[in-house]
Amino acid sequence: MAGSSLLILIDDIATVLDDVALMTKAATKKTAGVLGDDLALNAQQVSGVKPARELPVVWAVARGSFINKAILVPAAVAISFFIPWLVTPLLMLGGAFLCFEGFEKLVHKFLHREEDRKHKAKLHEALKSPEVDLRTVEKDKIKGAIRTDFILSAEIIAITLGTVTTQTIGMQFMVLVVVAIMVTVAVYGLVAGIVKLDDGGLYLSQQDNPFLQKLGEGILWLAPYLMKTLSVLGTLAMFLVGGGILTHGFTPVYDAIHQFAESFSGMTATLIPTVANGLFGVLAGAILVALITPLARWWQARSA
Repeated sequence: MAGSSLLILIDDIATVLDDVALMTKAATKKTAGVLGDDLALNAQQVSGVKPARELPVVWAVARGSFINKAILVPAAVAISFFIPWLVTPLLMLGGAFLCFEGFEKLVHKFLHREEDRKHKAKLHEALKSPEVDLRTVEKDKIKGAIRTDFILSAEIIAITLGTVTTQTIGMQFMVLVVVAIMVTVAVYGLVAGIVKLDDGGLYLSQQDNPFLQKLGEGILWLAPYLMKTLSVLGTLAMFLVGGGILTHGFTPVYDAIHQFAESFSGMTATLIPTVANGLFGVLAGAILVALITPLARWWQARSA
């Protein structure tokens, strides 16, 4: 679960950083004169300008993640004590949300082409003002990443709670706290390392040692492709995690998948449940997008 959460969070944070890169590039042009397309690399070429927005964004989301877990851990213990039957429905709701988010990402450019155009235009218009505060503009994007983290954190807490339901309330609380801290530190530590990978490559490429220069150039070449790959894997993880949660909740579907897998052997038998969970997640996401998108647009039009 932590590994899947990492991929999903990287995908979400990469989206935030795309907007941060756009905003920082435009804002820096007003003061430094020039900035290239790759924020982390080309900002170093501008005197007095550093690619300082990446880690603050990651830290802001990480701080929000700690707050999420500070809310979720006591809530999970309270639910376990007072209304234990509610754990499974909440888990299913979270799985459905992940499937919806995953499929929405797949069809986003088709469903939200006009909204994306307006969003980019709004960013450019905002940056025409010399008083623009980048951190204020970033805030909404960071809130979106924290909302995604809340769902993922809830999934982690709920699954962890399911493994310790027979323990005392005190033991449940201690286990949940330890898992929450370890997962948050591990996930966001890795995220921070990945988003600053290109800075490490730039540093190595500027060394005198030819081997280090080549290594740095290789990292700089690899970094953008790595982020794109992780974004794809993050979307895939949404379907695998969300679909897996949903199939476990629908007993007939879960039984049918495993009965079918039992007719095979070896690696095939192992892969079938995973593939089936992912396909079920895609199907669930498609149905939810088809139902929710027109309702959301109707509500927006009604509220306008």
